[in-house]
Amino acid sequence: MNSINRRSVLLAGLGVAGAGALAACSSGSGSSAPSLVSPDDAAVAAAEKKRKTTGRTQQVTLTAARAMLDLGGGVMADSWAFSGRTPGKELRLSVGDTLAAELSNQLPDRTTTSVHWHGIALRADMDGVPPATQAAVRAGRNFTYRFVTDAPGTYFFHPHVGVQLDRGLHAPLIVEDPREPLRYDDEWVVVLDDWVDGVAGTPDEVYAELKQGMGGMDMDGMDGMDGMDGMDMSGMSNMSMNSGSSDASASPSGSGGMSMKFTLMGARSKLLGGDAGDVKYPYHLVNGRVPADPDVYTGKPGKRVRLRIINAGGDTAYRVALGGHKLTITHTDGYPVQHQQVDALLVGMGERYDVLVTLADGVFPLVALAEGKDANGMALVRTGSGSAPMPTVRPEELDGMIMTASRLKAADDVRPTTKKADRVHRIELTGGMGKYNWGINGKRFDMSDPTANPILVRQGERVRLDFVNKTTMWHPMHLHGHTYQLGTDGPRKDTTIVLPKKTVSVHFDADNPGQWMLHCHNAYHGEAGMMALVAYQA
Repeated sequence: MNSINRRSVLLAGLGVAGAGALAACSSGSGSSAPSLVSPDDAAVAAAEKKRKTTGRTQQVTLTAARAMLDLGGGVMADSWAFSGRTPGKELRLSVGDTLAAELSNQLPDRTTTSVHWHGIALRADMDGVPPATQAAVRAGRNFTYRFVTDAPGTYFFHPHVGVQLDRGLHAPLIVEDPREPLRYDDEWVVVLDDWVDGVAGTPDEVYAELKQGMGGMDMDGMDGMDGMDGMDMSGMSNMSMNSGSSDASASPSGSGGMSMKFTLMGARSKLLGGDAGDVKYPYHLVNGRVPADPDVYTGKPGKRVRLRIINAGGDTAYRVALGGHKLTITHTDGYPVQHQQVDALLVGMGERYDVLVTLADGVFPLVALAEGKDANGMALVRTGSGSAPMPTVRPEELDGMIMTASRLKAADDVRPTTKKADRVHRIELTGGMGKYNWGINGKRFDMSDPTANPILVRQGERVRLDFVNKTTMWHPMHLHGHTYQLGTDGPRKDTTIVLPKKTVSVHFDADNPGQWMLHCHNAYHGEAGMMALVAYQA
């Protein structure tokens, strides 16, 4: 999630090799700088050798290229995708299998890319984060990611370059447990996504508008101040605040105001603590389909189905419910939790949830309500006769018992041992919409110097991170290469929602040496600078 333009300068002339040298030399050459474990360090290889392996290798080719995508209902999107479809083809392995995934970069306009394996605690040099762990894969080139998948769960993969995450370049990655304790009859992988690319503009155009900030914006047509809580008010002195519909698009004013083609105003959610999001998406998809022409799961009444729910969106949290059914939450971010029966659950960008449901007889909507945005995605479950509901259906379960991760408890067999933290880091989430200056500890991450301000850890330490949200907007904070525990008995996760003006403490064991990104999984907040490097000291 870093600027293609900035990186293209940094990586000019580099191939896909030499990642470790690039990361190690980017800023640590000064005499006072700490010595860091590079992604290709011997410690990384040693950690990989400790992973239990089946000896099996699954080989796949991921071709990233321009594609004309059929989103259903006559909606065609000129976007980028893996092998011509979105979501991309699901990858499914067993614990201990080795994945050998060859990325073939066929993207247009000499665009660089990468693949990040979201949620997997893999070897550092395969994490897919240019320039920290590898050089970006240049157009026309290939790069093979090879690593052992040593933890079962629901994961996915996507690029980590610019705002490519908000195109069609993502797909599920399922790691099965051969000793799976759950009992169910079938699985259904459900990928949620907010969509703008190739139908209203591009993510790069969205980001270009957002990063101008709200200062000087012409607010004619905006619905008063209702959506302003998530903004840094210091940048808003030049706004015109005339009332009107909150969905109107304001064109540039003669006084220098900016366009609001993509900027969403008035998105409010109590669950998210206020401002729900920045971006106005024309569509919300479930498994790559619009609600008017939905994806359909066909089953039989009485069957027990495991839903693996993945939020691959760029700026939208989804409230998910299956009409006429209760959901039993069994996992989040790949790790088991104490089972909870709920009506609905809130899924932030980058989060995953596994739920069990026993199917009733009929046709039922699986609705992903775009939290606070007055829009939704929808798929159908069909087990018998009946007509499909309207695309805008809102089952009553959406307003019932709604579960968030902060209320879950880790299952006994994955709860870390209680231990005092060896190291504590305060991670302040800073910035705002006024200047679009999102950062961590008041700094915007610099991709030209990725190790400039590392968050230091040592192998073997128990580390506590205190996420202190100083902003008036929520942030889904994702740590690469590790899982952390929420609080002292909360779930094991790699991505967690931090609400405005709140603090969330998480704990993890530093058992996977290398250099790892910590960032907001809002694609635009991360790109603007809300990320940092968690680095192991050599």
